[in-house]
Amino acid sequence: MSMAFLTEIAGATLIAAFVFGYLCGSIPFGLVLTKLFGTADLRAIGSGNIGATNVLRTGRKDLAAATLLLDALKGTVAVLIAAKFGPSAAGAAALGAFLGHIFPVWLKFKGGKGVATFLGVMIALDWRAALIFAVVWLGVAYTTRYSSLSALIGSLAAGFALFAMGRPALGDLVVLLIAILFWKHLENIRRLRAGTESKIGQKG
Repeated sequence: MSMAFLTEIAGATLIAAFVFGYLCGSIPFGLVLTKLFGTADLRAIGSGNIGATNVLRTGRKDLAAATLLLDALKGTVAVLIAAKFGPSAAGAAALGAFLGHIFPVWLKFKGGKGVATFLGVMIALDWRAALIFAVVWLGVAYTTRYSSLSALIGSLAAGFALFAMGRPALGDLVVLLIAILFWKHLENIRRLRAGTESKIGQKG
């Protein structure tokens, strides 16, 4: 078996893992659940995105919790399945799931901000970093009531943790995810600086 053939197989595996991750990540659970239970159209309230924080603005805490869980699990499941084909495939699926949530083809590439899916892929990649993210998120959210600020600080903490735990290769992937996360939160950052950012539980 030639090296070129092996390289071709490896490349095809990574592409397949990315596409699989993307399709899993692109399932808009927040939109699906709110439509099923007859609440307001998420895209017409609050931030307009399809994530759990905006679902909470409909007043349905149960649907918000379900959205958070499912948006995380779609990332976890995609990475765990792809991991059977190696760590590189797991990384490709993680990136695909994260981008799928943010840019779902079914919604004309207008999705959520990726926080729950970030947590989900982190659970599969390194549960310790995911735990650090969750603890920091909860601490900042309890203190400030800002979901966006909690996500940004939590993601940074998870990234630093990966490098501190001696996982620089995985850390490089997570740095990319964090950069995208910050880019998606630019408007939130501006509102945080201006003191106009919505707080957790505030209705749209």
